[in-house]
Amino acid sequence: MNTSDEHKSHTKRGYTIAVATISSSRYRDHEDARNPAEADDASGAIIIDALQDVGHTARYSLLPDDISLIREWLEGVVTGHDTDAIITTGGTGLAPSDVTIEAAGPLLEKEIPGFGEIFRSKSMDEIGYAAMLTRAIAGIVRGRAVFCMPGSPNAVRLGIGIIASELGHVVEHARGRV
Repeated sequence: MNTSDEHKSHTKRGYTIAVATISSSRYRDHEDARNPAEADDASGAIIIDALQDVGHTARYSLLPDDISLIREWLEGVVTGHDTDAIITTGGTGLAPSDVTIEAAGPLLEKEIPGFGEIFRSKSMDEIGYAAMLTRAIAGIVRGRAVFCMPGSPNAVRLGIGIIASELGHVVEHARGRV
């Protein structure tokens, strides 16, 4: 067994993950949505289904593209004792309204550059050089793993595949348990 496999063998299943879809247009139409179905949110549904399929609990939020509201949500989630990780979708592009990275980035105490690097590398296979447009990032905030990825369903399928395979390992390292 190599070192990575040994570390992974000590991770548990059943983490609690806060999931947020960040989209002003969706928020305008579905502000009170409590789950992706109520928000007509395919990307949020992909994330939650993938997490639940491997035994995790996911809590859903829908947020507008607003730096203050995104930061307020993140601060609330990381101070909660029952959240192990955070995954956001949306707001990572280059449009002026895309502010997820500006909201989350300054809160990261440690970056996980490998997530964005792997995401962009795998995206090259699907969308070619347009992969450079993504600003997908990950890091640690107060012992919680945070992943921010684009909002398209194809990007979310790719991103959650990367995240789900290492989530327990990342969570345990973030908490200092490995």
